[in-house]
Amino acid sequence: MAEIQVGIEGEDAPVAAEALLEIPGISGSYEVPTQREGTLAAIATIIGIVGGVVTLAEQIRKWYQEWHKSHPGKQFDVVIVDSDTGRRILLEEATVEEITEILQSLNK
Repeated sequence: MAEIQVGIEGEDAPVAAEALLEIPGISGSYEVPTQREGTLAAIATIIGIVGGVVTLAEQIRKWYQEWHKSHPGKQFDVVIVDSDTGRRILLEEATVEEITEILQSLNK
C-alpha cells in the first residue's frame, strides 16, 4: 500500500501533525519518535486521500503557512517523503504542483 510520510520537526510537532491529519480528505496517523537532544518531532503517515489531489495539496500548503505564521520565531521544518520512490520535498520551498505529484502516488 502506498503511503506518504510527513516529518515535522519543531516545537508542538505532535499538535501540528494532528492538525495536518484533520484536513478533510486526508486519512492517516502520526507517531512521536524518541526525543533526541531536545528536538521534538512527529511523523505523520498519510495512507489515503479522498477528493481532488490539487485541492488537498493546496490545503497542505495552507496548513503549513498558517502554522508557521501562528508560531513566529519557532523552528518548524516539514519534509514530505514518498515512501515508494524516496522522493523528498521540504514543504517550506514546495510548490502546490510538487505536493500534488507526491499525493498522486497514493492514487496509484
